[in-house]
Amino acid sequence: MSFDLESYIYDVPNFPSEGIIFKDITPLLSDSDALNHTIDQLVEFAQPLKPDYVIGTESRGFILGGALASKLECGLLIARKPGRLPRETVQAKYELEYGSDVLELHSDSVEDGSRILIHDDLLATGGTARATESLVKQLGAEVVGLAFIVELSFLEGRRHFGETPIKSLIQIDDN
Repeated sequence: MSFDLESYIYDVPNFPSEGIIFKDITPLLSDSDALNHTIDQLVEFAQPLKPDYVIGTESRGFILGGALASKLECGLLIARKPGRLPRETVQAKYELEYGSDVLELHSDSVEDGSRILIHDDLLATGGTARATESLVKQLGAEVVGLAFIVELSFLEGRRHFGETPIKSLIQIDDN
């Protein structure tokens, strides 16, 4: 079965702030065939990378992160906003199109040399993914790939990741 996954992504103008067009993935998530196709496509990309862990980034990266980790037969880690993880953490600050924020990861979550796949729903400027990459590197692990549902390619977020493999199922070339 063929899917036009972009037709499952709805634009929500002026959310979360004026001038931003939010890409809503919930219509894709609510259609079981589109959801399964999305997971299968991301797994097909990630399997040859042999990750030890998938990091799902707060908060929409949590949604498919567990499914990816399960199908890849690896662990799931979660990168969260400050104060939401109960043990000692490492932190990374990042810039968004509409402000700045901080992500945290448990400081004992990976061993040196662990292979990490970063997953989030959307790649825009790359700020969130770069912060997640910083957390991984602080713990001595290696980012082996990045997997997204949507990429706003006109914002050129992928330029920050050099030769690291990146998969985006939907490329949006203009805002």
